[in-house]
Amino acid sequence: MYLYQHVLATLQCRDLLRATVFPETVPSLALETSGTTSELEGRAPEPLPPKRLLNLTLEVSTAKLTAFVAEDKFITLAAESVSLSRHGGSLQAYCPELAAGFDGNSIFNFKEVEVQLLPELEEMILHRNPFPALQTLRNRVWLLSFGSVSVEFPYQYDFSRTLDEAVGVQKWLKGLHQGTRAWASPSPVPLPPDLLLKVEHFSWVFLDDVFEVKLHDNYELMKDESKESAKRLQLLDAKVAALRKQHGELLPARKIEELYASLERKNIEIYIQRSRRLYGNTPMRRALLTWSLAGLELVALADASFHGPEHVVEQVQELDPGSPFPPEGLDLVIQWCRMLKCNVKSFLVRIRDYPRYLFEIRDWRLMGRLVGTEQSGQPCSRRRQILHLGLPWGNVAVERNMPPLKFYHDFHSEIFQYTVVWGPCWDPAWTLIGQCVDLLTKPSADPSPPLPWWDKSRLLFHGDWHMDIEQANLHQLATEDPYNTTENMHWEWSHLSFHWKPGQFVFKGDLDINVRTASKYDDCCFLHLPDLCMTLDLQWLCHGNPHDHHSVTLRAPEFLPEVPLGQLHDSYRAFRSENLNLSIKMDLTRHSGTISQPRILLYSSTLRWMQNFWATWTSVTRPICRGKLFNNLKPSKKKLGQHYKQLSYTALFPQLQVHYWASFAQQRGIQIECSQGHVFTRGTQRLIPQGTVMRRLISDWSVTQMVSDLSQVTVHLMASPTEENADHCLDPLVTKTHLLSLSSLTYQRHSNRTAEEELSARDGDPTFHTHQLHLVDLRISWTTTNRDIAFGLYDGYKKAAVLKRNLSTEALKGLKIDPQMPAKKPKRGVPTSASAPPRVNTPSFSGQPDKGSSGGAYMLQKLIEETDRFVVFTEEESGMSDQLCGIAACQTDDIYNRNCLIELVNCQMVLRGAETEGCVIVSAAKAQLLQCQHHPAWYGDTLKQKTSWTCLLDGMQYFATTESSPTEQDGRQLWLEVKNIEEHRQRSLDSVQELMESGQAVGGMVTTTTDWNQPAEAQQAQQVQRIISRCNCRMYYISYSHDIDPELATQIKPPEVLENQEKEDLLKKQEGAVDTFTLIHHELEISTNPAQYAMILDIVNNLLLHVEPKRKEHSEKKQRVRFQLEISSNPEEQRSSILHLQEAVRQHVAQIRQLEKQMYSIMKSLQDDSKNENLLDLNQKLQLQLNQEKANLQLESEELNILIRCFKDFQLQRANKMELRKQQEDVSVVRRTEFYFAQARWRLTEEDGQLGIAELELQRFLYSKVNKSDDTAEHLLELGWFTMNNLLPNAVYKVVLRPQSSCQSGRQLALRLFSKVRPPVGGISVKEHFEVNVVPLTIQLTHQFFHRMMGFFFPGRSVEDDEVGDEEDKSKLVTTGIPVVKPRQLIATDDAVPLGPGKGVAQGLTRSSGVRRSFRKSPEHPVDDIDKMKERAAMNNSFIYIKIPQVPLCVSYKGEKNSVDWGDLNLVLPCLEYHNNTWTWLDFAMAVKRDSRKALVAQVIKEKLRLKSATGSEVRGKLETKSDLNMQQQEEEEKARLLIGLSVGDKNPGKKSIFGRRK
Repeated sequence: MYLYQHVLATLQCRDLLRATVFPETVPSLALETSGTTSELEGRAPEPLPPKRLLNLTLEVSTAKLTAFVAEDKFITLAAESVSLSRHGGSLQAYCPELAAGFDGNSIFNFKEVEVQLLPELEEMILHRNPFPALQTLRNRVWLLSFGSVSVEFPYQYDFSRTLDEAVGVQKWLKGLHQGTRAWASPSPVPLPPDLLLKVEHFSWVFLDDVFEVKLHDNYELMKDESKESAKRLQLLDAKVAALRKQHGELLPARKIEELYASLERKNIEIYIQRSRRLYGNTPMRRALLTWSLAGLELVALADASFHGPEHVVEQVQELDPGSPFPPEGLDLVIQWCRMLKCNVKSFLVRIRDYPRYLFEIRDWRLMGRLVGTEQSGQPCSRRRQILHLGLPWGNVAVERNMPPLKFYHDFHSEIFQYTVVWGPCWDPAWTLIGQCVDLLTKPSADPSPPLPWWDKSRLLFHGDWHMDIEQANLHQLATEDPYNTTENMHWEWSHLSFHWKPGQFVFKGDLDINVRTASKYDDCCFLHLPDLCMTLDLQWLCHGNPHDHHSVTLRAPEFLPEVPLGQLHDSYRAFRSENLNLSIKMDLTRHSGTISQPRILLYSSTLRWMQNFWATWTSVTRPICRGKLFNNLKPSKKKLGQHYKQLSYTALFPQLQVHYWASFAQQRGIQIECSQGHVFTRGTQRLIPQGTVMRRLISDWSVTQMVSDLSQVTVHLMASPTEENADHCLDPLVTKTHLLSLSSLTYQRHSNRTAEEELSARDGDPTFHTHQLHLVDLRISWTTTNRDIAFGLYDGYKKAAVLKRNLSTEALKGLKIDPQMPAKKPKRGVPTSASAPPRVNTPSFSGQPDKGSSGGAYMLQKLIEETDRFVVFTEEESGMSDQLCGIAACQTDDIYNRNCLIELVNCQMVLRGAETEGCVIVSAAKAQLLQCQHHPAWYGDTLKQKTSWTCLLDGMQYFATTESSPTEQDGRQLWLEVKNIEEHRQRSLDSVQELMESGQAVGGMVTTTTDWNQPAEAQQAQQVQRIISRCNCRMYYISYSHDIDPELATQIKPPEVLENQEKEDLLKKQEGAVDTFTLIHHELEISTNPAQYAMILDIVNNLLLHVEPKRKEHSEKKQRVRFQLEISSNPEEQRSSILHLQEAVRQHVAQIRQLEKQMYSIMKSLQDDSKNENLLDLNQKLQLQLNQEKANLQLESEELNILIRCFKDFQLQRANKMELRKQQEDVSVVRRTEFYFAQARWRLTEEDGQLGIAELELQRFLYSKVNKSDDTAEHLLELGWFTMNNLLPNAVYKVVLRPQSSCQSGRQLALRLFSKVRPPVGGISVKEHFEVNVVPLTIQLTHQFFHRMMGFFFPGRSVEDDEVGDEEDKSKLVTTGIPVVKPRQLIATDDAVPLGPGKGVAQGLTRSSGVRRSFRKSPEHPVDDIDKMKERAAMNNSFIYIKIPQVPLCVSYKGEKNSVDWGDLNLVLPCLEYHNNTWTWLDFAMAVKRDSRKALVAQVIKEKLRLKSATGSEVRGKLETKSDLNMQQQEEEEKARLLIGLSVGDKNPGKKSIFGRRK
C-alpha cells in the first residue's frame, strides 16, 4: 500500500510537469479519439505536428506482488520472465507463466500469456463485416492470448470473502483519488478499445473433498479384494481336497485350520499393502467439477452507436421490450454494450470421474449483442462496508451499491453437437457443486430470503437467444449408479432450431426418443416426431408484474421498513414467483417435404422399464452435507418440480401410428393408426404436509381436464406364426387383422372432486361422469384370430401385474380390520353388508336329489305328486326381466363413483366364426356404456369390490351374408353404410337402389361396402340380409375383485358372526359375488336360412361362450392350499414359505435380466464380427436358457399368487374370528350368463332367405348358464309361450305347434329345459343331466313340413335312413339299460356303414360335412387321424341321463299321397329316459322321434279302432269306463317307472332292463 501511494504521487508530478513544459501537446488518447470522430463525420483530419515516439522495453526475470486487502486476507500475483515493450501507440507484454493466489491458495494459473494494445488490427475489420449496423470501422484493440488458463478452487474455500474485501479496497482507493485528473477536459468518454481473446485451453475445477475421494476409492478396493480373496479361497479348497485325496485320514485337521487361518492373515496383509500402494501409480482424483474449453476465440466490438448512457438505455429498451420501463428513467453506474463473436471447438463439463459429460458442445459459434448495466441504488440501497486495513489507515468505511449487474442479450449461435446428460444419481454431487458455487459470490446484504435460481435468472438475464443445432441430445439416466452408461432415455433432436424468449422456449426439429438399455430392446425408438414445433410457455404467478424487474429495490439492513407482526421483510415480494404454470404444446402440423409420419413403438418390457425410470426420477433425494456436523444450517432449496401449480399439454398431429408389442418372443401386438388429432390435458399439483413433523411435502398431481379429438382411427391386431428368431428381429411377415376403426373419437375427463362435491353432484346431477367418450361410426371385427390375440395380450398384462404385486413389500400386508371399531358412515348410507342379489326362483329338477335323506324323500314325493301336472309354474309375480341377477346386482343405491360413460353413434360389429364362412353384422344407431364403482361389501366371508357395466343399445339390427364372402381371402371387410344404420328416416325413393331395397323389414337385402371412404356405387357391391330388424337391447356385466381401496375398506364393518350359526345353503352363499352377464331383448323379429343358422351357432360357441382353458387346474391348486391352511397347526408358517418363494421368483427375474445383458453384449460383439461361430453358439444357448427361466418364472409366479391370496383370506377370516366355511369338496359359482327376450318372432326361410318355411313365436324366453369352479356348467332354458306356423304354400295346417291352453299369464311356463354339463372327456362333451318339461301341445304336422324342418336344422341328412333298423333296435326303448358300444364303432370312418347304436358317430361326421358346404372352410393343412378323432369328439356328446316327462298331445298329421292321415288324435307322449349314450344332437332327436313313434303307434291304432267300433251309448259307456281304468293303470305305471325305472306293463321277458339282460 505504501508503494501504491508513492507511485500515484510520481504520476501526478509527471502529469504536472508535462502540462507546464508542453502546454500545446494534446495527449495521445485525445488525438486518437478526435481522429476517429472526424472520420465518422466524413472530414479529413488536420495535419498534426510531429510527435516524439517513446520506445520502452522492460524484462523482469521474476516478479511477485502481494496485496493485503484485510488483516488476514491477501492476494498474490507471481510472474516469471516478464517481457514488456512499448513502441509508439502499441504495447506488448509476454509472460510464459503467471499465477494469482488468494490467501495462499493458487487459484488462477496462466501460461503463455501475451498481451497487446494495437491502434488497429486488420483481423478486427474482418470481424466487423458480419455486423452491418456498426458505425465505427476502426478502433483500438486489446489482444489477449493464452496458451492455457486453469482455475482451481479448493474444497470449501470461501473465495467470495477475499474478493469482496478486494473490491471494497478498490472502491475506497477510487473514491480517495478520483479528483487527481482535474486537468482533463470535460470531453465525452472516449470509445473503449475492442477485445480479442484467444485461449487454447481453459479449465475451471472445483476440488473435491479428500475424505470423500478416499472413501470411494477404498470402497472400490474392498469390492475388488473380496473377489480376489474368493478366488484364493477356491484355490486353497482345491489344494486341500487334493491333499485329502492323497493322504486320506492321515491329514490332521489342525493343519487344515492353520492353512485357512494363514490365508485369512494373508488376505489382510494383501489388502493393507494394496491400500498403501493405492495412489502409488495412479494419482488421486481431485476434481469435483471440471469445465474445460478448447479453441476459444472471443471478439468484443465497441461501437459509437451504442456507446454512452443514452445509447445503452436505448439498447436495453430494444432488447427487453416486455419489461415496463421506469417513467423517471434509469440512473446507471455501470453501462456497456458490446457486439460479441465467439468460437469454441469443444465445451465440456464433467462431474467427478463419471464416464459421461454433463455438457458436451462441439463447434459452437455465437454472435450477437450483450449489454451490462448496474442501476444506481437509492440511499436505502447502499450499504456501508467496514474495511480493516491496519496501520496506518485503520478501519475505513466504504459505501457499496446493492443493485445487481444485469445482462441484456440478443444472441444467435450455431452448434454442431449439443449433448446434456443428467440423472437423479448425480444429484448428490450437484449439491456439493452448488455449495461450492455459493462460496464464489457473497450473498446480498438484504435480509430478504434469497431468490431461487429461476427467479434470479429472470432478474439478471433478459433478451432472446437463437440456437441452430445440427444434433442435440439429452440423456436421462435411469439408474442409481452414476457410473452406468447403458440405461438411459435418449432425446435426439435433428436440425434443431431453439429460440429462448422471456417466458417461452420454442423447439423446432425432428425428435426421436430412444430407450437405451442393456437388453435386446436396446435402441428402441419408441417416439418419432418429425417436423415438431414444441413450445413451452412459462406463466410466473407473482404478486406484481413478473416482468417488472426494474422496480425491485434492495434495502440495507439499517433501512428496513416496518412490516406487520409475524411477517418477514421481502424486497422481492412483488417479483418473487409463488408458483409456475407450464404449458407444453407439440405441433406436428407443419407442412414440409418429408414423408415421414409420427409413430410410437412400445414393448411391454419398455413400459416396465419406463415405470422403473419414473420411480427413479421421482425418488426423494437425501440431504447432502447438511446440518451442524457440516456447519451448514441454511434452509434447503426448493425444487423446481414443486414450484409447478398447473401443467397443461397440447398435441396437434396430422397423423399418428402406434405399435405396441406385448411380447418380443411371441411377436403379438397392436397397431393403431390415426389421422388428424388434437389432445389437451391439464393437471394441478398440491403439496401436502406430512403432519406436524418437518418433512418434505408430498406432491399430489391430479388431472383436472382432458379433451381429445381423433379422426379416422384404425386398430389392427398383429401376430406372427413363428417364435423369436436368433437375431432378435421382428418377423417381417407378421399377420395383421382388423380389430376396430372409427370416424371420430372425442374424449373428455372432468376434474376430480372432493367427497362432498361428488355427493352433491351425484344427488343433483346423476349424469355426471368422470370419463366421457363419444365414438362415431365405430366398426369392430371379432374373429377367432382376434380373440386369441386379444386374450394373449390380456393374459400377458395380467401376469405382469400379478408378478409386480406379489413381489412388492405390500404383498403380505392384508387389510387390517378391527372388529371393535365402529363402522364409518358411508357417503350414501350404504348398508354395512350387501346381501346376495335375488335369483330367479325356478323349480328344482327331478334328477338332482338333496344331500339329506329327508330332503330327498320330500323331493321324490313332490315329483310323484306333480306327475299329472303338465304346466310349469313359478313363484314370480312381476316381470321376469326385473328379477334377473344382472339387473338386481346393478342397483344404484351403493354407487360411489360413476366412472365412465361411452357413447357410440352408428356403430357396427362383424362376427366371424371358426367353422363357417360368411359373417354376421351387428349394428346400432345409438349405444351407451356406463361403468359404475360400488362400495365394497362382504359376500360370505370375503370382502370384495363390485364394478358394474351397463350397456344400452338403440336401433339395433343384425345382418348376415347369404353366400360365401369373397372379401375374406382378400383381407377386406364388409361394412354397412351409414344410411342403413341410422334411425328411421323418410325414404326418398329417387333411385333404383332405394326401390330395390326392402326398407326396414326383416329379411330385406342391404348393400355393403368394403371401403368406408368411398361410396358403394364405386365398389363391387355385395348384399347382406337383415336377419333381425330394429330393436333395443340392454346388457349388464358385474365383476367382483379383491383389489380394494384401503380408504374405502376402513368404512366397511366386519360381518357379524352368529354364535349358533347353522350351515346355510352353499349355493345361495356363494352366488352372492359372481361375475354376471345379462342380455335383454324386448322384441325381436328374426329371419334366417339354414346357412345363417349354422353360422350363428358357430359364432356363439366359438366367440361369445369361449371359456379360459386352465380354470380347473388353477381352482384345484387353490383348494389344496386352502385345505393345507385349514389343517395346519400354525398357519403363520406359510409366511416363511411365501417369503422363500418370493425370493426364488426374484432370483428368476434377476437371472433373466442377467441373461439379457449377456445377450446384449454378445449382440454388440456380433455387430463387429457377425461370423463368429463361438458367439453364435453362445447366443443360442443363452436364448434357450432364457426361455427356460421364463417358463419357471411363470410357474412359480402362479404358485406364489395362489399362496398369497389364500393366506390373505385366511388372515382376514381369523382376524374376524371366522372359520373357513368353504371346504375342499365345495363347489362355487364363478360366472353366470343370462339371456332374456320378452317376445321374439323367428322366421325360418329357404336358402335364398326370402321363401318362408316356418314362423316361430316365443314369449318370455330366458336362458341362463352357470359356470362353476370344477369346470361344470348348468344350462337352464325357460319359455313362457310359443307357437309355430307353417309358411309353406298350400299347407293343410297353418299352425304347426301351440300349447293346448290359451292362458298366457306371467306365472306360466310352456317349456323348461335343464342341462348339467361336466368337463369334456377325451374331447367329448359330457351331459350329466338333461331334462325337458313341456306343457300339453297341439301338433298339426305334415310330412312335407317335417322334411323341410329337418333339412333346415340338419342339412345334408336323410331322415329315411334313420328308420332302418328300428325293429332290430328294440333294445333302445324307453326303459332299457346301458347300451354296449363297441370300440370299433367310435372310430368309424366316413365310408363305414354304421349299425345299431354306433351310427350316431358317423352321422355326426355327415352332419358336419352337410352344413352348408359352401360356407364350410376348407382345411389349411392335411388332416391326419388325430385331427379326425378330435373333430369327431367335438361333434359328439355323452349323455349320462336324459329325461322327458310325458306330454299330452293333440296330433293331426298329413302324410304323403299313399299314407294314412289322421286328425285331432289325443295321444300321450310317454316319459322318455336314456342312460349313457354317445350321440350327436341329431342322433338324440332321431332317438326321441323313434321311441315316441313306437309308443304312439299303438295309441294311434287303438284310437282308430275305437272310433270305428264304438256304436251306441252302451258300448261307449263301457269303453269310457275301460278307458278310465287304463288311465289309472297308466298313472301307476308311470309312478313305478319313476321309482325304479322299470316298465310294469311290459310283459316281454326278452327285453332287457336295468336289472337284467336279454335272454
